[in-house]
Amino acid sequence: MAQKSKILVLGGTGYIGKFIVEASAKAGHPTFALVRESTVSHPEKSKLIDSFKSSGVTLVYGDLADHESLVKAVKQVDVVISTLGGGQISDQVKLIAAIKEAGNIKRFLPSEFGMDVDRHHAVEPVTSFFNQKVKIRRAVETSGIPYTYISSNAFAGYFLPTLAQQNVTAPPRDKVIILGDGNVPAIYVKEEDIGTFTIKTVDDPRTLNKTVYFRPRGNVVTFNELVSIWENKIKSTLQKIYLPEDQILKTIQESPFPANLMLALGHSMLVKGDAANFEIESSFGVEVTELYPEVKYTTVDEYLNAFV
Repeated sequence: MAQKSKILVLGGTGYIGKFIVEASAKAGHPTFALVRESTVSHPEKSKLIDSFKSSGVTLVYGDLADHESLVKAVKQVDVVISTLGGGQISDQVKLIAAIKEAGNIKRFLPSEFGMDVDRHHAVEPVTSFFNQKVKIRRAVETSGIPYTYISSNAFAGYFLPTLAQQNVTAPPRDKVIILGDGNVPAIYVKEEDIGTFTIKTVDDPRTLNKTVYFRPRGNVVTFNELVSIWENKIKSTLQKIYLPEDQILKTIQESPFPANLMLALGHSMLVKGDAANFEIESSFGVEVTELYPEVKYTTVDEYLNAFV
């Protein structure tokens, strides 16, 4: 058995980051989480950090603004995974510089965990947000650092508990608003499964310098199919209100941030089909369930059982 790579996670106390840290520790990788010293005393995050410690995760103190701390952290590991949030995407150039200087990293996974930012039909403000990730991809490639890009598509926990409806806390039981005609396939993946699959890629030669796409068969559904699955569970038929594309685009332009960003993401995914509207070619990508058929993942149907 080859020794498992040591993994450093940045943004580990964030939304998707905690699932990556937990999956890494669970899979037996020596796992390190870069945290700011202020985070340890943060009332909400201190509980999460305690759970990391009890899983055997090593805390490393550092900051994106402190180059020396980054280099020192990177030198302790083999793989770096960034799960930094939207506001820090561009700051990953500092991390790239530290990885380049350290010179020991076998794989870098920049903060992605959504749709493929090189293949989309998104409108503003999503285009600008995606372009930040594109710039990081090109900087990684130019630097010569070995990489893997994770295109895990939509977080199930973000969309499915409300069926992507605004200002509600549970899936609707009376009416549902559907973007476009509802016949465009989208992909929803449970966050724990994103963590499990992501960690499997780090030592896999098949994922080196590739984009790893998440298209589990039980998670690729149109919105009409999603509503139908939910209707079958609650034994009731919902009133369906379809929003045509021109109306969606008008609302995006008239809405303030972040409402315009969320609607533009919905437009990209549910109207333009950017999660699944292209073939994965071996020259640039691989599909995660084909690589790891042994991993049991949660389907959309199973996920929705929790809300009946």
